[in-house]
Amino acid sequence: MLYRSAAIVAGAAAVAVAKPCSSVFPTSTSAPAPGPTVKVDVGFRPHYIVDQMAPGPLKEEMEACANMDFQPSDFVIGHRGGGTLQIPEHSLESNLAGQRMGSGVLECDVAFTSDLELVCRHSQCDLHYTTNILLIPDLAAKCTVPFTPAADGQPATATCCTSDITLAEFKTLCAKMEGFNASATTPEDFQHGTPAWRTDLYAAGCPKVLTHKEHIKLVDGMGLKFTPELKLPEVEMPFQGNYTQEMYAQQLIDEYREAGISPDRVWPQSFNYPDVLYWIDNEPEFGLQAVWLDETADDPANFPNSIAFLDTVKADGVQYLAPPLPYLVQSDNGTIVPSPYADRANELGLNIVAWTLERSPPLAQVREEGNYYYFTIQDAVHNDGDIFTLLDVLYRQIHIKQIFSDWSGTVTYYINCVGGV
Repeated sequence: MLYRSAAIVAGAAAVAVAKPCSSVFPTSTSAPAPGPTVKVDVGFRPHYIVDQMAPGPLKEEMEACANMDFQPSDFVIGHRGGGTLQIPEHSLESNLAGQRMGSGVLECDVAFTSDLELVCRHSQCDLHYTTNILLIPDLAAKCTVPFTPAADGQPATATCCTSDITLAEFKTLCAKMEGFNASATTPEDFQHGTPAWRTDLYAAGCPKVLTHKEHIKLVDGMGLKFTPELKLPEVEMPFQGNYTQEMYAQQLIDEYREAGISPDRVWPQSFNYPDVLYWIDNEPEFGLQAVWLDETADDPANFPNSIAFLDTVKADGVQYLAPPLPYLVQSDNGTIVPSPYADRANELGLNIVAWTLERSPPLAQVREEGNYYYFTIQDAVHNDGDIFTLLDVLYRQIHIKQIFSDWSGTVTYYINCVGGV
């Protein structure tokens, strides 16, 4: 299977130490939600991408928008918060960045702790490379697989899961940039490994990890919308003998209901198809916007079966389909065009949500080395200017409804520019 995680193994790198600014959670959880409280600022990166574009009508269109007053958009989903390209994922700081860059929807990937509380983590067992858990001896000792240093040609290893610790213990962690140093001989060295095309500049201090309830409170106070992903358990279910997958799926919905969140503000998502059917059958108001995350064609040989299964998806009442970028596009002699998968999804009237933009190295590197998110169009990308070329095909030709982004400002710039807000 192609490797799509950004937990890229790299050498050790120095991390600055500085005290972060304090932040206060908004207090509103009422409906209707208040409006956004900050002016949208897309920053420099979209302008850099425009500068990299090949001459032509799309570049001219994007250039003409340089000084517009940008607005937030539900088209823009802040992936793991929306600032993940440069800010530790699922941290308070990443979510604040996503809001400031115009995300109308913010994502919390949901996992559970040993005391069955829900927290925001992209994987149940990623704490060893997305937090500082290995630097806290009492918690490191609870990890499923304790830290083992690199030796005799074998890489350093560890596996630390949210289910290894309690909610109170989880809240003592600091978020860090995703990555680890496989050559590490100490837990301190293991912390490093951020890819060169990212940065540790905004990982200083102690970026704040979030519980699911805190995320709901935060996003509601921003006046934005939600897309929680129920992460696949990496422990045997029922957990602790009685916590079933259905209880887990129900708990996610219950926390929105308890917070007074209207179902039309929530897009619950899962790679586990039975979770989506559970919501449709048992929570129809929330199930109306339930999103099935499709990864069935990571082996290109499976594309015909994946396309055929879309008929079942539609018949089962699923309205939202979320495939990765390469499923939706292909290369026609170096030109990005819609794929047969995208064509069939549109024929069936499925709402398409794409993932994930800005999760890859610079596209010049992608063209040379390949990358999961571009494996069907590797020969059609040349430099970062093609990010907008791809996005334009997704929006204008494939008619996607939303897209996940690791740097929300890029998509905010585009969707405002083409009048899709």
